[in-house]
Amino acid sequence: MGVKLLNRTTRSVAATEAGERLLKSIAPRFEEIENELVATVESRDRPVGTIRITATDYAIDTVIWPRLSKMLPAYPDIKVELVVDYGLADIVADRFDIGVRWGDQVAKDMIAVRIGPDARLAIVGSPEYLEKHPAPKHPKGLVNHNCIRLRLPTFGGIYAWELTKGSRKIQVRVDGQFTFNGAYQMLNAAIDGVGLAFIPEDLAQPHVAAGRLRWVLADWYPTFPGLHIFYPSRREYSKALSIVVEALRLQ
Repeated sequence: MGVKLLNRTTRSVAATEAGERLLKSIAPRFEEIENELVATVESRDRPVGTIRITATDYAIDTVIWPRLSKMLPAYPDIKVELVVDYGLADIVADRFDIGVRWGDQVAKDMIAVRIGPDARLAIVGSPEYLEKHPAPKHPKGLVNHNCIRLRLPTFGGIYAWELTKGSRKIQVRVDGQFTFNGAYQMLNAAIDGVGLAFIPEDLAQPHVAAGRLRWVLADWYPTFPGLHIFYPSRREYSKALSIVVEALRLQ
């Protein structure tokens, strides 16, 4: 540095005036570093810290929030940050602790933990819409309807409706006036009579029971592996992360 910080003799070492100033300025930071190191070590043994989770709003509302809201009061030192994302972020690059996806979307090099049962997607429309536009008898008839579409970056754009009946499978590239990137917006549009929506069956069920929606092509609803949380297989896990994982695990 070109500045003398210490005076040395054969018997002693003492700080110069410049050295004393430097020591006074950096000493508080040494204490902060020591405290941070202690906190890091303690986090391995006791539940403390922030757990960042990326998921769709559907996963947060139906699984993650109901379970964590019951668990977290018992662990006041655990904080959870929930980020809504339909793009299925790279959790390592974006510094998330946990991601949430359907089971068949989890990369093989990740640890996956099931948090939900197998799920079905269902086609629904409002009574008002279906009175004006009778329900199709076959999936191919969907091309004649105003369908509420879903844009998913992971599918390279607009999601093609994937339908199954026994061993038969068909993909239909539907068209319509509205495109969303979230299931709740699609649900609301269907209730308002905009057109047909393809959404999680359990999301539509209460509205069908209330008469606001009707099932369409019910014998063609596909089943998907349920929601899973996932996280990298090569990393050390804090006590807080382990507690969150166990709280979310499907029992």
